[in-house]
Amino acid sequence: MKKNRGLVAALQVLLLASACQTEKEDESVKVDTGPKVEKITAAPDFVVEHLYSPSENKEGSWVAMTFDDKGRMIVSDQFGSLYRIELPELGMDTLAAKPQRLAFPGDEWKDDTTQTKVGMGYAQGLLWAFNSLYVMVNHRGDTTFERSSGLYRLKDNDNDDQFDEITLLKSFEGDGEHGPHSIILGPDGQSIYLVCGNHTDVPKMDSYLLPSNWDEDNIFQSIKDPRGHATDRMAPGGWIAKTDSLGKHWQLVAAGFRNTFDIAFNDDDELFAYDSDMEWDFGMPWYRPTRLLHVTKGAEFGWRTGNSKWATYYPDNLPSLLNIGQGSPTNLVFAGNAKFPDKYRNSLLAFDWSFGIIYAVQLEQEGATYRASAEEFLSGAPLPLTDGEIGPDGALYFLTGGRKLDSDLYRVYYKDHNNVKDKLNRGDNLSEEMAIRRQLESYYEHPADSNVVNEVWPYLNHDDRHVRYAATVALMHQPIKLWGKKVFRERNIRTVTHAVVAMAKTGHPALQSVMLRKLMTVDINRISKENKIDLLRAFELVLYRMGEPEPEIGQRLIGYFANAYPTTDNALNREFSKLLIQLRAPYAIERTLSLLESAKDDSTTLEPILTSSSDLIMRNPQYGLDIANTLAKTPPAQQIYYATALSKATEGWTPELYERYFKWFYGAFGYKGGNSFIGFLDAARKLALENVPKEQFAHYNTISGDSLLAESGKALFENVEPPKGPGRNWKIEDALKSVEEDKGKRNFERGKELFVAIRCASCHTMRGEGGAIGPDLTQLGTRFSVRDMLEAIIDPNIVISDQYESKVLVLNDGSSVMGRLVSEDENVYSVSQNPYAPQVLKEIPKRDVREVRVSKVSIMPPGTLNVLNEEELKDLMAYLMAGGNEDSPTYKGK
Repeated sequence: MKKNRGLVAALQVLLLASACQTEKEDESVKVDTGPKVEKITAAPDFVVEHLYSPSENKEGSWVAMTFDDKGRMIVSDQFGSLYRIELPELGMDTLAAKPQRLAFPGDEWKDDTTQTKVGMGYAQGLLWAFNSLYVMVNHRGDTTFERSSGLYRLKDNDNDDQFDEITLLKSFEGDGEHGPHSIILGPDGQSIYLVCGNHTDVPKMDSYLLPSNWDEDNIFQSIKDPRGHATDRMAPGGWIAKTDSLGKHWQLVAAGFRNTFDIAFNDDDELFAYDSDMEWDFGMPWYRPTRLLHVTKGAEFGWRTGNSKWATYYPDNLPSLLNIGQGSPTNLVFAGNAKFPDKYRNSLLAFDWSFGIIYAVQLEQEGATYRASAEEFLSGAPLPLTDGEIGPDGALYFLTGGRKLDSDLYRVYYKDHNNVKDKLNRGDNLSEEMAIRRQLESYYEHPADSNVVNEVWPYLNHDDRHVRYAATVALMHQPIKLWGKKVFRERNIRTVTHAVVAMAKTGHPALQSVMLRKLMTVDINRISKENKIDLLRAFELVLYRMGEPEPEIGQRLIGYFANAYPTTDNALNREFSKLLIQLRAPYAIERTLSLLESAKDDSTTLEPILTSSSDLIMRNPQYGLDIANTLAKTPPAQQIYYATALSKATEGWTPELYERYFKWFYGAFGYKGGNSFIGFLDAARKLALENVPKEQFAHYNTISGDSLLAESGKALFENVEPPKGPGRNWKIEDALKSVEEDKGKRNFERGKELFVAIRCASCHTMRGEGGAIGPDLTQLGTRFSVRDMLEAIIDPNIVISDQYESKVLVLNDGSSVMGRLVSEDENVYSVSQNPYAPQVLKEIPKRDVREVRVSKVSIMPPGTLNVLNEEELKDLMAYLMAGGNEDSPTYKGK
């Protein structure tokens, strides 16, 4: 009997699965030009080839690559061995040979395909340099692989093409997805640079370009992630270091990253990083999108745990070069050696794992940094990008996989690559500001010298922010006794604020009063916004680093700020509010509460991003539907900032002010944010409740929304019990066996609860209740077998009904837009991208579209069943088979 494709597709919106089908090994290893390539969109005139599938050949999921001195690729399985590959010439349709698994002392095998012990592997970074293979191991040593995280050097001393010497150059405390990552060769050809995520401790270094006196440096009410992420990870976050070929001398280059996987140098020998976001913070004022960073020497980028991340406009950290948006950055490579047109080989190629996009980022010098523009170079769905390099043949090679997902090796080359001319040497073509910045950076390692102070000092007032930052760091590297008195003689506002920033981080607390008095000589009401921001940051650092001011100074500060707050600028109001609450200014609460009740988000605190969030939803439903949920009712970030700031306030409250404040929380719980949104709000609410009179606690607890919350405070109360688990990675045959062999009587109420708990009801109707995104499932059990249902749920991409399919609109510039094509006329395609707000349409001019094709990705997210244990699976399937009818024969027992 022919299946109803619409209802099969309906099932696909229910749940998740890993849909990893293993095909028989093909000994010829032919290049695949089928679905693995068809799903990919590349820039015009580029060819994409699929070369190999390691997961289909039981060789793991590859996440790192490099090329050796013979032009061979070396790759690493994320949780296994290293492999070496002979690559075919461009245009050839087979690999020269199957990948060779590299053998090391310590390898043990159960049989030809099952390795029980690994001698070397688990790498997230590989580099061929100095006639050696450098391996960045990311692992906590165990019985399978005894070596732990660290940088290792592998050598072939007897020239038999096998590595016979393994040397640990430096071990690292940290592992996992926020552990040690990539390694690259420095532009001098003599240095190795490496990057580690924020769960990796900074080891003792021989020298520090960023002074090592870092701290949290934020007086904002501190709330760590309510779900427990990175709660024990303090300053300075992720970091970049430099060493030599022997690993003898180590230098900290920069810090303040969240979880940068990869770094790259451009033709100007400038370093760049692609840092990750914390998706659970989405919608909060401290959310930071994934971003491209220009990593100058001694750079600090201000990641701090929980809600303590620094504002990007603070003078003691550097801003992003380009905010890209939601995603999971995994790779960054400069395409300078590619046989590509100049536009692309002068680009940084930035890889996003979550949404399967490679961005081409073009840079143009602007002052001491760059101006960045970007476009989509390549994309696919699903396409979990892990690593990539420009090969010796000038093509881009890239890997997909990670987290044990299906893994593939691809190659991208320019059609007319044979006619691409050699790249011209740009020479020393630096801007004046960049040359100044580099000169200032050269002083970071200079011994104590008053001449250096005199050279640096004027640049504290330079118009270029990166120059001012370099001058401030250079000053911090000099003893304060050489420049402390200059601060108090200085009259230039910008020079004073930057010098006090340096002094706050290096000076003795005894200097606090004189520093605060010096700052108060500035007429705060007559300076620019930028100077106000810097001045307020200087005040904050003095208070954070040196503690509570003397009472007389504190009262002077309260009077000093009295006529300056509030302003009409969101960024300034944020900084004023937390300072005044810290100082316990009597007017702080009422003024801040008035702002809380009327604040609107604007561009002063919301920076522009490259990718529209709605454009990402359909590319990966597993992550995209969370974005869709937030966009349907976006939280007011500025109001949340004030509410959190006020939770620290202890003096100046009245019953009327408390009433207004706590009622705000009740309404705020109705917004949708990332996974930690509710937990952050409730944490602020509870901190504020600690300050109310005991006899009033119950009242304020009630009006602030206590009844709306689950017991944990991390989510809203739902009258359903979540899955108990433990879950498992359900396969069709295993699930079918469990359901069909079940002889017991199933629990109707539990099945109904699970239908809601795992979000089936968010999209589907059952007996008149539920969502309307997908079709009604009430008649499901009368039209489909158990196998049909499980296949549609576990492998949702096999059959997608044209009623629910998404379209990929390939644009003329090589980028793409994904969503449901709702309508079209002679001139425009109308596309719906958010299933939770289907009425919101994006219009695409037809003249900009070169192709419209069907997406191979179902809107149904993967893995939903994987949170269920066997009994829960049976109860859910019984509920589906019964069509939500408690009187169905399904519940009569077997």
